[in-house]
Amino acid sequence: MQNLVIVESPAKSKTIEKYLGNNYKVVSSKGHIRDLATTGKYGLGIDIENDFTPNYIPITGKKKDIAALKKLAKESDKVILATDPDREGEAISWHLYDELKLKDKDYERVVFNEITKNVVLDSIKNPRKIDMDLVKSQETRRMLDRIIGFRLSKLMQRKTGGKSAGRVQSVALKLIVDREREIEAFIPEEYWTIEADFKDFKATLEKYLNKKIEIKNETEADEVLSKLSKTFNIASIEEKDKLKKPKDPFRTSTLQQMAANRLNFSSSKTMQIAQKLYEGMNIGSETVGLITYMRTDSTRLSDVFVTDTKNYIKETYGANYVGSVKATKEPKNAQDAHEAIRPTSIMRTPESVKEYLSNDEYKLYRLIYIRSLAYLMSSAKTLTTTVNLENNGYLFKATGSVLKFDGYLKVYKEYEDSEDTILPDFSKYNGQITADKIEKFQHFTKPAPRYTESSLIKEMETLGIGRPSTYATIMKTIKDRGYVTIEDKKFFPTEIGIETTDKLQEFFSDIVNVEYTANMETELDEIADNKINNITVLHNFYDEFAPLVEKAFKEMEKKEPEKTGEICPLCGNELVVRTGRYGDFIACSNYPNCKYIKKEEKEIKSVAKCPKCDHDIIERHTKKGKIFYGCSNFPKCNYATWYEPTGEICPNCKNLLVTKNKNIICEECGYTK
Repeated sequence: MQNLVIVESPAKSKTIEKYLGNNYKVVSSKGHIRDLATTGKYGLGIDIENDFTPNYIPITGKKKDIAALKKLAKESDKVILATDPDREGEAISWHLYDELKLKDKDYERVVFNEITKNVVLDSIKNPRKIDMDLVKSQETRRMLDRIIGFRLSKLMQRKTGGKSAGRVQSVALKLIVDREREIEAFIPEEYWTIEADFKDFKATLEKYLNKKIEIKNETEADEVLSKLSKTFNIASIEEKDKLKKPKDPFRTSTLQQMAANRLNFSSSKTMQIAQKLYEGMNIGSETVGLITYMRTDSTRLSDVFVTDTKNYIKETYGANYVGSVKATKEPKNAQDAHEAIRPTSIMRTPESVKEYLSNDEYKLYRLIYIRSLAYLMSSAKTLTTTVNLENNGYLFKATGSVLKFDGYLKVYKEYEDSEDTILPDFSKYNGQITADKIEKFQHFTKPAPRYTESSLIKEMETLGIGRPSTYATIMKTIKDRGYVTIEDKKFFPTEIGIETTDKLQEFFSDIVNVEYTANMETELDEIADNKINNITVLHNFYDEFAPLVEKAFKEMEKKEPEKTGEICPLCGNELVVRTGRYGDFIACSNYPNCKYIKKEEKEIKSVAKCPKCDHDIIERHTKKGKIFYGCSNFPKCNYATWYEPTGEICPNCKNLLVTKNKNIICEECGYTK
């Protein structure tokens, strides 16, 4: 009997096929095979008047793949749909089921939260059918994104310099713009602090006559300093034992945040590397997935992993380092579809697989491994000391701590921000202590900081907008569209980003906002749980959205295109800069009467002087796109080479030296520099 297993990625198919044996053939759909067409009303590919009936067509370039899958399906006794364990994966399975014309008795649906032999074999033994509620949720999300994206993007392109708008993308951009305006409107307020510097520690002024003190200017600071002596009375010493608990294991958003802060990875880079670690890596003796599925909003860990890890901790560090599984607070709208991101085996330590991974893969795997291990270790114990020092009615405070038991910090210390401040033994001072100096410091209040990728993802998750699988795409989109620039890792909205946000808020403030977007995520969850009807959700949305779009097309003021100062060669009108789907281009201002578009002239850069005729050597391309270097005086001069000239002359034959396989050589005489 031949069973056909269809997964999403080619990398995963190779790993899984090794586990299943000769009766199984594992192939890849290479992601989605179908998507909404761009035909029909507004090019949406959705029949809105007929209860939002979608029109799906094969994705460009996928017809051959679909034909090959159909042939394999007909030749197989059973088709096992094993796409990713989330709504997107469920939808891909349904598209395969529908496009391959499968029958219920001839197919099964399985999911792998991790790509390891035991889990894969166990999943194959416990199949189910496609969960149509999950499919409807994904389908509704796709249609909402298509309707909002197509209609608002067209509006922005026609009325502003913006290239696109989106259901979640535009809300994320609004957060950045709103923060920038907060910063611009912020008025700094002056304040001063006073600090006593002792030999081993520092203490800060907190109170005067047991009331919190605020020093607003230098005059007030000088007045306080005039009343202080360098001798302080030790008013009180308080010592407390405190527990420092380990952080939760990673979910998608927290992994992206930590990788950005500690490894300097963009969210896109983090997800690309995590995908490879999940799908399977060759680690010498086997090919295996090193981490569990990386798109998750859960912090749960499997009972098997917890047990294995506790045993590992006991054997490696001792019984007193074994912690307990804590109750975790899940983020807003968490689906909890599968586990947290963790290593598939605690026995595969980062060092044991390091030689098989790239440097970046190793860094990310180590981060995930250490975080999961630390979570199941005991809390660290510190002795926290607070000392209050009195000086003429003014109360200064110093705080320090001593680590009594490292607990999870045994493995996680390098990822923690805080360091212990150790205070001296105050019993030796007989109730008084003398400062080396007492200083005043000027400060100004600061506005909320600009968002980084990390802090924006955290904010979006807190507000309940977007999903783990969408964060990286949203970050990339607002950058690629030119809506933001990044300086020192911080988002700065561009002029066009601000303009786009303002226009959307002028006409769509009831829809493009945090609350509406978060409520939509809740409704999508309820569709997945079969609590509400997806068609009802779409109708409710469209009935509100459509009139707003029509009003905006009629009333939104159109931004005048930028004039280039050039004249159209066809009709004599001015040429202007227009914005299209693929970026800016120069065209006639008399459109649609004149449809002239200026062809982009690529800058021709000289790489060297021709040794034959002294004209420029420039980069050229063959008909198939292959790069070579030839004389700009062609066809009068036929000098050409496949390798980039250095501009230097061979000392032997006076021909040009070129770079070949990282060596500088002469093709004519063989001279090597």
